[in-house]
Amino acid sequence: MNRILNEIKEIIKQNLNKYLPEVKPIDLEENGTVYYMNGKNGTEFDWYVNEHLPSFMVFYSDKQNLGAVKLSIYTDGGLELYIYGDKGNKVIKVVKNSIEVTENELFNLAVILKSETDDKRVWDASIDIINTDVDIDDEKITKFQESEKYFEPTKNRMKLLNQMSYLSRKILEEGWKVGYMCRDEAMNENDSGWSFMAGNEDDKYINDYKNIALVSLYEVYQLDPDIWNYIDNPVGTKFIRVSSNEFEIDKNDKEIYMEKRKV
Repeated sequence: MNRILNEIKEIIKQNLNKYLPEVKPIDLEENGTVYYMNGKNGTEFDWYVNEHLPSFMVFYSDKQNLGAVKLSIYTDGGLELYIYGDKGNKVIKVVKNSIEVTENELFNLAVILKSETDDKRVWDASIDIINTDVDIDDEKITKFQESEKYFEPTKNRMKLLNQMSYLSRKILEEGWKVGYMCRDEAMNENDSGWSFMAGNEDDKYINDYKNIALVSLYEVYQLDPDIWNYIDNPVGTKFIRVSSNEFEIDKNDKEIYMEKRKV
């Protein structure tokens, strides 16, 4: 087995023993088997968008089958472990650490894992059955590297989610979907420049600061995921909703499609 995967297994085992001493191997799925959780996004997505490999997990062996340990290893060798007690219902410890590894070593492991799992449609498998003792050729490396460009829009949008925006309280409190969105120059590095309105506000409403909330783009996205495909557009962009889940550039020739969120 690959050296890095062996270290991951050992680190998970040590932290299980340290923080969950009452949990025995029999309480865990396949006696504590470590699974490579590539089934949600795939290896390339997590590598280029989240800057880590898909998570490695150990699960409790019961009806709920919740996680006992979740480990992420980042492209710089940093580790982040979540330890879950109460049969997986409660985070009891977050451990941050690192291992001695070069980015090239990790990258080569990512290529191997993609080749031996994603490409073979093997999802969320035990790392014990993944064949990592294989050579990777230039073609596989190049193909993996070329995939980065396809994830750039998603990566840019995810970075934006931490930035701030203005949101009408008709969306926040009255349940309307975003009907109008425009992006102005950012005020500072934490500002996305985006403003979101329902579309039924008049000037008096908008000019009263009490009606406009300052929230993160992530909060807006949680309320209305339809904005996702549009938030990486440049300053000066204005969109209106034209259907239940679509926006178009505002050319002042269409009415805003108004709709409330489903409860």
